[in-house]
Amino acid sequence: MAKSRNKTAYVCGECGAEHMKWQGQCSACEAWNSLSRVTIGPVKEPGLGFAGARSEVKRLSEVEPEEAARLPTGFSELDRVLGGGLVAGSVVLIGGDPGAGKSTLLLQVCTQLAAGSEVLYVTGEESLHQLALRAERLGLPADRLAVASETRGEAIARLLEDMKPAVLVLDSIQVMQLESIDSTPGSVSQVRETAAFFTRLAKQTGTVVILVGHVTKEGSLAGPKVLEHMIDCFMMLDSPAGSRYRTLRGIKNRFGEVNELGVFAMTEQGMREVANPSAIFLQRGDVSSPGSVVTVTWEGTRPLLVELQALVDGVQGGYPKRVAVGLEAQRLAMHLAVLHRHCGITLADQDVFANVVGGVRIAETGADLAALLAVLSSFRNRELPRDLIAFGELGLTGEVRPVANGQQRLSEARKHGFRQAIVPFANRPKDAVPGMTVHGVKSLSGALEVLDTL
Repeated sequence: MAKSRNKTAYVCGECGAEHMKWQGQCSACEAWNSLSRVTIGPVKEPGLGFAGARSEVKRLSEVEPEEAARLPTGFSELDRVLGGGLVAGSVVLIGGDPGAGKSTLLLQVCTQLAAGSEVLYVTGEESLHQLALRAERLGLPADRLAVASETRGEAIARLLEDMKPAVLVLDSIQVMQLESIDSTPGSVSQVRETAAFFTRLAKQTGTVVILVGHVTKEGSLAGPKVLEHMIDCFMMLDSPAGSRYRTLRGIKNRFGEVNELGVFAMTEQGMREVANPSAIFLQRGDVSSPGSVVTVTWEGTRPLLVELQALVDGVQGGYPKRVAVGLEAQRLAMHLAVLHRHCGITLADQDVFANVVGGVRIAETGADLAALLAVLSSFRNRELPRDLIAFGELGLTGEVRPVANGQQRLSEARKHGFRQAIVPFANRPKDAVPGMTVHGVKSLSGALEVLDTL
């Protein structure tokens, strides 16, 4: 029988797609000059009569459902994104821009966890001296936390076997390497195999493994896409330019809510939790201006009040611009077409700019109505009431569709002093909300009629 030979493939460093030959552009993600050569070892084909322990098969009804025990991190905002805390044997991946505060937050978490559990912090990008200086600058207790400077996966596995820590932090996964893989650290094959190696260790030993990941210039996680499928929880730490606030969003979580949001503030003493993020994002000026409206978005398990601003101005030559920051630009353009088709208001000769104040990114559709009301306010140069909130999803037929958790959104708005609300008709509360007038609308034209009466 002929011996199996190693095969060569070309893998995209942006999306992880494999190609049979080198080419200038990846056909999957359309990135240029992102293909790198990797060697794929022979694949062993298992036979039907191989020796080994047989797997046990059970009926689903015979399996006892057990609630996973949680290990609190000491940060309620982080525990919220994790779903209540760290789960034994889970693999958590946290990504973010350079300087966002990933290492700072994890160092603070590890020093608190080390007071009651064995924690190992492995740094591959910084020296132990730099790590000690950071802990001293932040005023963190450094007498119980175990640290190591290592990039070899096999050496870290031996440390894990000797210490048996409850939590292992690897900073970062892009610099880790396995000696059995013939490629440089940070390559697609190294990142994929190293992540798979530590995932197996986490499941076998019950240790919580926290991985720090780099991001690309587009803001997505660097490395193969399969990395996100291996781990149990994936979080992104966003740092808006010029802001000291950081938002931690859960992208994937097998033990909690997806799209959960935690808010932190970067200070000289490290990361501090923001207990009431709505108050932070609603720091509006004393002077009212057209093009501003407040909406209530739902992030994971809690409502969040944010301000939407819009600017409509005449086209200064060329095609009209449609720019959205914190919102989906294509969705904004779609709503402008709905406005023209069903309300007779055209903005074909106007530039439209929309922004979510505070650097928050709204992923849900509940902000559709508020965004369009802000655009109309700027177009008509008319100020909206400062105590008005609006939320609802817009359909292509001009209807205002209901959104989830409408009652909780209204309650959160009332706590912050809002007295008027334009909401979908199906989201009207059964009982009157004390101190708040709620206008339920079925269509966009109905919302504009209510707006004219305010």
